[in-house]
Amino acid sequence: MLRTNSISATVLGLLLCASLAQAGETSDRKPTPAERPVAKASNAPDTAPMITAPVTDMSIEELVTQARKSVVVVTFSGRDGQKLGVGSGFIIEPDGLIATNLHVIGDSRPISVHLANGKKYDVTEVRATDHTLDLALIKIDEENLPTLPVRFTNDIRDGEAIIALGNPLGLNHSVVKGVVSSQREVEGRNMLQLAIPIEQGNSGGPVINQQGEVIGLVTLKSLASENLGFAVPASDLKLLLDRPNPIPMSRWLTIGRLDENKWKELFGATWRQRSGRIQVEGSGKGFGGRALLLSTQEVPEPPYEVALRVKQDQKDGAAGLVFGADGEYQHYGFYPSGGRIRLSKFNGPDVLTWQVLQEIETPLLREDWNHLKVRVEEEGLICFLNGQPVIEMPRVKVSDGMAGLAKFRNTTAEFKQFQVAEEIPSDEPADEVRAAVLDLIKEAPQASWSSPQLTEDLLPHAPYTTSLLNQKAAQLEREAVQLRQLAHDVHRKRVESSFAELMTNEVPDLFAAALHIAWLDNEELDIEVYLNEVDRLAETLKARFDDTTTEAQKFEALNGFLFEELGFHGSRTNFYHRSNSYVNEVIDDREGLPISLSVLYAALGSRIGINIEGVGLPGKFVVRFVPGEGEPQLLDPFAGGKLLSRHDAEVIAIANSGQPLDESLFAPQSVRAIMTRMLRNLLNLAQAKEDEARMLNYMHLVITLNPDSAEDHWARALLAYRTERFDQASEDLDWLDAQSPPAINPRIVEQMREAIAIKQSRLNAED
Repeated sequence: MLRTNSISATVLGLLLCASLAQAGETSDRKPTPAERPVAKASNAPDTAPMITAPVTDMSIEELVTQARKSVVVVTFSGRDGQKLGVGSGFIIEPDGLIATNLHVIGDSRPISVHLANGKKYDVTEVRATDHTLDLALIKIDEENLPTLPVRFTNDIRDGEAIIALGNPLGLNHSVVKGVVSSQREVEGRNMLQLAIPIEQGNSGGPVINQQGEVIGLVTLKSLASENLGFAVPASDLKLLLDRPNPIPMSRWLTIGRLDENKWKELFGATWRQRSGRIQVEGSGKGFGGRALLLSTQEVPEPPYEVALRVKQDQKDGAAGLVFGADGEYQHYGFYPSGGRIRLSKFNGPDVLTWQVLQEIETPLLREDWNHLKVRVEEEGLICFLNGQPVIEMPRVKVSDGMAGLAKFRNTTAEFKQFQVAEEIPSDEPADEVRAAVLDLIKEAPQASWSSPQLTEDLLPHAPYTTSLLNQKAAQLEREAVQLRQLAHDVHRKRVESSFAELMTNEVPDLFAAALHIAWLDNEELDIEVYLNEVDRLAETLKARFDDTTTEAQKFEALNGFLFEELGFHGSRTNFYHRSNSYVNEVIDDREGLPISLSVLYAALGSRIGINIEGVGLPGKFVVRFVPGEGEPQLLDPFAGGKLLSRHDAEVIAIANSGQPLDESLFAPQSVRAIMTRMLRNLLNLAQAKEDEARMLNYMHLVITLNPDSAEDHWARALLAYRTERFDQASEDLDWLDAQSPPAINPRIVEQMREAIAIKQSRLNAED
């Protein structure tokens, strides 16, 4: 039995959560009712924000519309710098003060806030916390933010209708509704018991009454019931607002905190150390996202050297070494940037005062760790990349200054082995060491690679063994990827050749052509099985006809057979799934897209002796029954065989295109045009998932259908380059050079050739 005045945590299995229920009721937004400004509640703290309150109860739609813009996502990072927790909060003051749960922000972790408008901010201050109440106030640097009114009284009724907003399982701004079932003491503190579903991911989210006031913050979930949760009363926020204890993030952060006696941070970003490495993330506040971390180590008089190793996550990122720094805006920088290596001089705060001294492409630049070193002479400097000199500036005179680390844009990077000395020996292995290590691996049977003896044999080369073996492993991994690519390309070429042969027929089999598209993505697909299945369905239907059956009767019978008897229908709940474009799976699951259902309909129509045409309306593919005598009839297979008038079709065309009606939209579609449309549907799905390898596959068949399309050849060249199929990219560039289409600038063709050469050189160097 549960006691009436308190609830045992062991009975309920209370779970601290960091988000709200995914399953909830959401509604379309509607305009909010007129509101009037009112003074803050009579017993609200003096520090409480001015608020506005609606005159009457609002609907759920109105509450959501008003509240969503003030609800935020709160995240904090773990010991490894990766996102560890996600929760919610809400804006309580327009200058960036946010209320949430204490457990949402972690202990001494970097904290970020995402607003409803998509902007992300790093928390600059923890204004106040209370461990007993599990509440926190955090601050971001922003002004004029939309706030939520807070009820600072405890006059909350049992049974009062509420909604809760938050981010269940990381899903932003979901809404659930319920009621306040009671107020109870839980582990020594007063809590609101909510009849509401709660899931991990929304602690700190506001609980709002029908007047639009925050009455609580979601905090606890019960393991005993899916529809039971708890919230801290919003009135408890008064204690934190009355007694702030501001802690700047520089003092809040202790995990990975850098020694202020050794490092000086400039222009923001988040710097931390871990396992001998320095990590940085977030955009700096300097122009171009610049952020610096300068070493306080004394820099010798020239000549001297400064060096480090750097690895950045983004290919278009920029991070590396700085020297000659005055502690403010002036310094030199040597760093990888967007796949190149760059030496720059920074004379001030903005791009007008920056000067790129030299930028080169080089195969020495690696995709993981790069060793950067600069030797500063009394006059002149030499920049080294992975042990090799790449930039020399003999007439540059570097002023005295500090050395350190830099990052630009929104780059996430790691640094290690930072050094400043009169001379820094190269830590790249000598050729004989490299050969010795690789020969030992080559000569040893693979089964003995884990043997103690091989470990002993490699030990004399220990300073370099790990990096050399990792480089060898990376090479083998690239070879494995290339072998899988080769196997995939053989299959793709097989499909492409069969597809091209099919399309040479005077009237290609529409369904067989569509099956080739599915075969491209499913090597195990047996085309003949599904061609036989379509034939079987057609024979089943034909067995119901006799010599007197008219075309119109066959048309009517096909509709009843396919949509009523077999239950084929449009896929509305999972419209954008690739399976809807594979006609074999359309047969298996009896659902699909407008175009895939139309292909099946037309295939059956031709097999039972009626003429069915495809009509490619904008945003909706339909079919048209064209009898030998009488008027044609449009039909929508996606809508269960709904008959369409010409007016219906015109409305669809105008609504989806937004353009005046074009008669050509009603022209019958060829097999080639239908296949192109199906492939472009799949291209769009692959693009949405950034699946460039799959996009390249589809482009091969698109070009088989449209061999003279310059835009498609250029698109395939770009995809081939990005997926490192350089021979294919070069073939398309050769075609573009030979055809000289006006739509493609010859300069970008040449630039891609140069990029291919650099990329191939780099890969060859890594091998």
